[in-house]
Amino acid sequence: MEEKLRQDPSDCLKVVLFGPESTGKSTLAMELAGFYRTVYVPEYSRIYAAAKLLQNKALTKADVMPIAEGQMRLENETAPKANKVLICDTDLLETKVYSEAYYTGSVDPNLEKYARENVYDLYFLTYIDIPWEADNLRDRPNDREEMFKAFESALKSHNKPYVMLKGTLENRFNIAKAHIDELLKLKP
Repeated sequence: MEEKLRQDPSDCLKVVLFGPESTGKSTLAMELAGFYRTVYVPEYSRIYAAAKLLQNKALTKADVMPIAEGQMRLENETAPKANKVLICDTDLLETKVYSEAYYTGSVDPNLEKYARENVYDLYFLTYIDIPWEADNLRDRPNDREEMFKAFESALKSHNKPYVMLKGTLENRFNIAKAHIDELLKLKP
């Protein structure tokens, strides 16, 4: 199982959109990938949860590791196709935060290990100032502030480099683009 959580080596710049649900991560991931003419890694947990919903089943603690494995599989399959930068619409650290939030602090030791060890050049922490958009997978509209704090705390406790994105989607895009451009200048 450990191998399924290991990040494959890659020469591309890797950035992660990170934060609570309904904060514009997926929209921003697609826009940034389009702008940089590259690929992005979708959020596997939404794919997985939608499949469970079609079977009228709820997510449980037993689903956390298959979600984590699926996320890394998608990232490892997508990274070789990247054009200088890979945009990740989540990572294992995000899966870890959700595991803690939904399953009373419970985190598989392998998930914890690879959430720490897998490396990204920068995280974009998306703030909760975008209006909530309900869908059949989102379920915590009243816990946004608490969830945001959990995400920011995870970045700090894991020593991950991050920039907070606030304001309109256009503003978030411009801030993210400026930071990506700077990192690309430094990349050999």
